[in-house]
Amino acid sequence: MELTWSEFERVEMRVGTILEVNDFPEARKPAYQLTVDFGSEIGIRKTSAQITLRYQKEDLISRQIVAVVNFPKKQIGKFMSECLVLGAVGESGDVILLAPDFKIKNGLRIG
Repeated sequence: MELTWSEFERVEMRVGTILEVNDFPEARKPAYQLTVDFGSEIGIRKTSAQITLRYQKEDLISRQIVAVVNFPKKQIGKFMSECLVLGAVGESGDVILLAPDFKIKNGLRIG
């Protein structure tokens, strides 16, 4: 199914920096809880991500990522996810995070 250009423009993908990473033992599949800074316009958001196969918690701190910030919040167990981190899913189910090549300002829109 193809999207129209106006539909695509409604998806708000932004660059953010991971501030905090915690284990998420309540998740059905192994995941981390992330706190991400999207700059002054968007602010700080929390999310969970199934990225434990490829990433260690300490390697994620200060790493920039790309996320969708205008989806509705989603309840995951007792945790409220406020954005969706984007990544490519490999054949074994491991997720490779999408990220800018260079350090850039938090909150910049992907377009």
